[in-house]
Amino acid sequence: AVRFAAEHDVVLSVRSGGHNIAGNAVCDGGMMISLARMTSVRVDPSARRAWVEPGNTLGDVDRETQAHGLAVPTGINSTTGIAGLTLGGGFGWLSRAHGMTVDNLVSADVVTAAGELVRASAEENPDLFWAIRGGGGNFGIVTAFEFTLHPIGPEVLAGLMVYPLADARDVLRHYREFCAQAPDELTVWAVMRKAPPLPFLPEDVHGTDVLVLATMFAGDMTDGELALAPLRTFGRAIADVIGPHPFIAFQAAFDPLLTPGSRNYWKSHDFLALSDELIDTLLEYARTMPDPQCEVFIAQMGGATNRVPADATAYPHRDAEYIMNVHGRWDDPATDEQCIAWCRELFGAAAPHATGGVYVNFMTEEERERVPSAYGESLQRLREVKRVYDPGNLFRMNQNILPAN
Repeated sequence: AVRFAAEHDVVLSVRSGGHNIAGNAVCDGGMMISLARMTSVRVDPSARRAWVEPGNTLGDVDRETQAHGLAVPTGINSTTGIAGLTLGGGFGWLSRAHGMTVDNLVSADVVTAAGELVRASAEENPDLFWAIRGGGGNFGIVTAFEFTLHPIGPEVLAGLMVYPLADARDVLRHYREFCAQAPDELTVWAVMRKAPPLPFLPEDVHGTDVLVLATMFAGDMTDGELALAPLRTFGRAIADVIGPHPFIAFQAAFDPLLTPGSRNYWKSHDFLALSDELIDTLLEYARTMPDPQCEVFIAQMGGATNRVPADATAYPHRDAEYIMNVHGRWDDPATDEQCIAWCRELFGAAAPHATGGVYVNFMTEEERERVPSAYGESLQRLREVKRVYDPGNLFRMNQNILPAN
């Protein structure tokens, strides 16, 4: 299929999980290669390795690895495709403890633009191996991933704390100081949104503006309780439902928010810190969300993620302490302009506090001009690798890297 597309100059897209916000898995007037039936997962528990085909979702991978009490550090939604997440970098609840998904990639089998199947690893085609760890789908189609696994679960200390948005300024300032001292095993994300009708929230809270702190501890539960205590005892939480949860269940806990058929628009920034001014800016816009499905989330980075040298993989943003994503999500096409405008205005207001970098998996189809920001100092080297493996830019349905020269 790849050779046919190259020989006949056919636009080519590649679909793994179909989760990408930019919609790059599909194309008009071209050919889509679907990897949906490539769903093998093979686990070697003694070697702590997994060999994963690209049609799997994160949930598929978790089910197979958790049968042995192991996991790959991936994302936070079980419906995400493993291939796209990995190729863009990949981060979630285990990243601060064990690194990003690309930091746990040992090797990959890649079909190049020439239609050749090659192995990419630290020993074989190391330039390609470097590039696919954060460079997206620019260099070929990965038909198999080999990952390092880590012990986790089957239960973890995880859950939510919910606060009225009126208290969010003080809580977020405390959260900022808490994160600076948190152990690597602990990850806490902050989310501003309308309270969904969750059973543990009082009915009079449903639909009101809230701040949610979502957390998971990747270690001994007693250690987790001690680590979380300074956060849990601060402020007046409406609800605190942190406790033992199956790791697989918590990995899927936020899936219901991703309603099939909803309209989506995202904008993202990286931050070195959560300044008072930035917190005030985010709260100003959190009070004016145009739809109950909209939200602003702040992912805590740091830990093992940031100890990897910036040039070790194609993912360059090892200095980011937080990644913000503005999730515009709604159902009524009549509110398209209103919801998109809100996302863009919040993004613009937060820009003075940002690094200028952006996580490539959070970029929309209209953000091609941000490709240099996504790859930073890695871009020129990525262009050189692109020239070797895809000089004709066959793989261009992505946040595209042009071949050098």
